[in-house]
Amino acid sequence: MSLKKKIANWLTAKYLFVIRKEQDFSVLGSFNISFGRIILLFSFLFIIIFGLSLLMSKTILRQWFDPVFIESENTAKIIVLSDIVDSLSLAVRQKDLYLANLQKVIAGESDFEFMETEDSLNLAGSKRENNFEPSEATISILKEFEGVPLDFSGQIETSTNTFTETFFFSPIKGVLTAGFDPQNNHYGVDIVAKENEPVKAITDGTVILATWTLETGYIISIQHSNELISIYKHNSVLLKKIGDVVRGGEIISIIGNTGELTSGQHLHFELWYKGTPLNPQKFITFD
Repeated sequence: MSLKKKIANWLTAKYLFVIRKEQDFSVLGSFNISFGRIILLFSFLFIIIFGLSLLMSKTILRQWFDPVFIESENTAKIIVLSDIVDSLSLAVRQKDLYLANLQKVIAGESDFEFMETEDSLNLAGSKRENNFEPSEATISILKEFEGVPLDFSGQIETSTNTFTETFFFSPIKGVLTAGFDPQNNHYGVDIVAKENEPVKAITDGTVILATWTLETGYIISIQHSNELISIYKHNSVLLKKIGDVVRGGEIISIIGNTGELTSGQHLHFELWYKGTPLNPQKFITFD
């Protein structure tokens, strides 16, 4: 008998499978079975189980068992986070550049910087448009410090009405020796006070400049709400640094006589609103 025939007989040979009760050996059921049927049955079950497993691994269980899905999900999250970080980095650079220019304006410098049209931070390989444009306040201040005459007529009155309901602390109590005179490039007031008299913030805000310049000595500037900026010059000591949040009436420096543009101990105080210098005497009492 050939091997092929032996295998065929082995697969087709039928066996009687009988189920009996253990107590009385009564027959509960019986059926014919062969190795061929067993192989077919297990093959069918294997195909069903394999198919269901494959289907679930691509759908319901994909996020746990499919490495491609997990990698794609992680890649998508990384791209989103990269976009967020890129946007935040650009916003921080814009803010830093704005503050740097503002500090140069207050310090009397004129070498201002602006972001290039094509930013070095490219998002997803594309060129980014220049998102930073100097505000009207910045342009106005730059023009003033570059020697371009400004026309303040009509603007100062509008600015005055904006702060009619705002309370301002006096930065220092003393004698007013020089008033507001924008026509002669004196955009603030000079107040003489006692030696080592503390200088206070006129209202709540954030310190945007705290430095020393050759002309105005130790200078500190505070950004308030409603685009209002207060500037305090010729201090002997600065008690706050850039980024500090101050409250109205809080001590920020000590009066002094620093810088070349001074003839004695005094505080030079300025108020700016949207690039327009304001007369501090219209809002604050110094005596």
